[in-house]
Amino acid sequence: MTNKKEIFAAIVIIGNEVLSGRTKDLNTSTLSVWLNSLGIVVNEVRVIPDIEKIIINTVNDLKNKFDYVFTTGGIGPTHDDITAESISKAFNLDYGFHREAFSILEKYYEPGEFNEGRQKMAKMPTTANLILNPTSGAPGFYVENVFCLPGVPSILQAMIGGLNNILVGGDPILSKTINLRTYESEIAQSLTNVQNNNKAVEIGSYPFFRQGKLGVSIVLRSIDQNKIDKCNSEILKFVKEKNIEIVELD
Repeated sequence: MTNKKEIFAAIVIIGNEVLSGRTKDLNTSTLSVWLNSLGIVVNEVRVIPDIEKIIINTVNDLKNKFDYVFTTGGIGPTHDDITAESISKAFNLDYGFHREAFSILEKYYEPGEFNEGRQKMAKMPTTANLILNPTSGAPGFYVENVFCLPGVPSILQAMIGGLNNILVGGDPILSKTINLRTYESEIAQSLTNVQNNNKAVEIGSYPFFRQGKLGVSIVLRSIDQNKIDKCNSEILKFVKEKNIEIVELD
């Protein structure tokens, strides 16, 4: 079987509230897991403020480096929601009411409820393609390889499935996790040896603390299940030799 070419993406989290710590960034994890399932590798994540020049410069930089760029945040109804206008300027496109988006929102709200603030959510690059929103009506949009999604995690999660048939991915990235009751220092050399023997598998080790005890999660990632299985066998071999306990995590 011939592997597809690798497809890479970047994520841009836009919002002063994330940088200040008032809002936790959950969208990076949601997007990364979803993109991996499509065979798209996330290689860079940036968190930036609601400043037009920074948004424009960041998008222009990343859209030329990556196959796909995903932005989250800044497409709501308030004064500091400036992502849509910034994207318009990044692509030198007209910014204004998107006819289809305006129509969707006008039908979504009861008569008299579609006020000026809500109308702002229909403003974007006028030629953009829409990303439909099954949760709260207000659509996201995309221009070329840049996809603009809302910052509210539950709404973003509801919208991304609509892009499955639009994105072109590579082979899905598979993973396996082995949880050990050990320290990273105890397995570092053995893990390095396994990694050297298995270049096609990405091996990560991540300490955890559970029920008052330390442990290490080893995560294997590859597009080839057979290579993951081979790597897993080599790890289990040294785990057995070192008499390290394998634990189940909830």
